[in-house]
Amino acid sequence: MRTPRADDPQIPDALSLEPVDPYEPQVGSLPRSEYSAEQMENVTKTGTTTVGLTTDEGVVIATDMRASLGGMFVANKDVQKVEQIHPTAALTLVGSVGGAQSFIRSLRAEVNLYEARRGEEMSMQALSTLAGNFARGGPFFAINPILGGVDDDGHHVYSIDPAGGVMRDEYTVTGSGMMVAHGLLEQEYESGLSNEEAKTVAARAVRSAAERDTGSGNGVFLAEVTGEGVDIRGHKDFDEVC
Repeated sequence: MRTPRADDPQIPDALSLEPVDPYEPQVGSLPRSEYSAEQMENVTKTGTTTVGLTTDEGVVIATDMRASLGGMFVANKDVQKVEQIHPTAALTLVGSVGGAQSFIRSLRAEVNLYEARRGEEMSMQALSTLAGNFARGGPFFAINPILGGVDDDGHHVYSIDPAGGVMRDEYTVTGSGMMVAHGLLEQEYESGLSNEEAKTVAARAVRSAAERDTGSGNGVFLAEVTGEGVDIRGHKDFDEVC
């Protein structure tokens, strides 16, 4: 057996180690992205259109139903891109499918743990902050969802960017069809809409985007969020709701 020497690199030099304060908090580091710039660029080319509106009665979220590869090939024509993640909140799926699905599962788990430990529902402010922290520090890969929910403080819609930024607004749009959808909302959205009126406006915004954006189309999913819960319905024909 080899006898260790004092200059052996496998043995740390105790004299060279900085003293550690046992009472000082230890700060970790955020994980580095394992994806190249080229991979990130390709993911951002995947298409969708998601819309979130606040109303007098709650929140309405609309998404198209198409999953595409780079906006050039339709991989699936019946994708539900909005999911309930909280008793009175829903989140859209935008960007990488795997990253978005993992993001939703993680948020659901945290919401359930919060409610089990505290015996109360998480507020939308807390949920949006948690979502932003996850997007910034987690391995969820190029997501840009919309979070919409209702709590004791009112009706809320947030857009969450891939860097973890959280922006609250009365209405917002994300995805490759956002410019067309935003143009329609600028003219048709107004404060005081009922949920039924908002569903028509949101569906029209998605339909307008689908007319010009190759990554969006094949129908619309509408999520209605109130203090009673979340109701999500799909419509293959835009004329049913527009």
